[in-house]
Amino acid sequence: MEWKISDRPVSYPEALAQMEARAAAIAEGAAGEQIWLLEHPAIYTAGTSAKDADLIEARFPVYRTGRGGQFTYHGPGQRVGYAMLDLKTRKPDVRAYVRDLEQWLIDTLAQFNVKGERREGRVGIWVQRGLREDKIAALGVRIKRWVTLHGVALNVEPDLTHFSGIVPCGVTAHGVTSLADLGIAVSMADVDVALKQSFKKVFG
Repeated sequence: MEWKISDRPVSYPEALAQMEARAAAIAEGAAGEQIWLLEHPAIYTAGTSAKDADLIEARFPVYRTGRGGQFTYHGPGQRVGYAMLDLKTRKPDVRAYVRDLEQWLIDTLAQFNVKGERREGRVGIWVQRGLREDKIAALGVRIKRWVTLHGVALNVEPDLTHFSGIVPCGVTAHGVTSLADLGIAVSMADVDVALKQSFKKVFG
């Protein structure tokens, strides 16, 4: 398993091209699995079930993408983790894989004393805040020849006003939050360490 960390924001088309090339190589047995941790410049991405009405204001470039899900914002201060894993050798079960991704995020947040939770009928990881609940992490998955693409996005310290140009993941009744918004000051490097430790726990 190779961990790759990019220090500067990576454009979405460039990330997509690299990810697809690596996934194809893994499927052919020509490369090993990889987790790529990065940040994107401010963008919106639309998954395969995105509704045009959920794009309120296209204030950043919008990319249509092959992952599942709806509209998502990516930008500086958000840690994106792209997972290129071979489910043939692990466990060819898509639902189990999605649950493992969720658990990866939940365990990562727990290292900062944040209780991340799943919600029935809603994708992503949520934090209860009194009477309301906010989304702190998103996930989107595509699987090609049993190799995974895309992955997770954890809000560390992004500009949360940037989410207001979309209906995040089609959910209007709830807000978004981040570690910084919850009063937890951590560096991206701290988050990377937590992601690595939690990944080993969940995925082995």
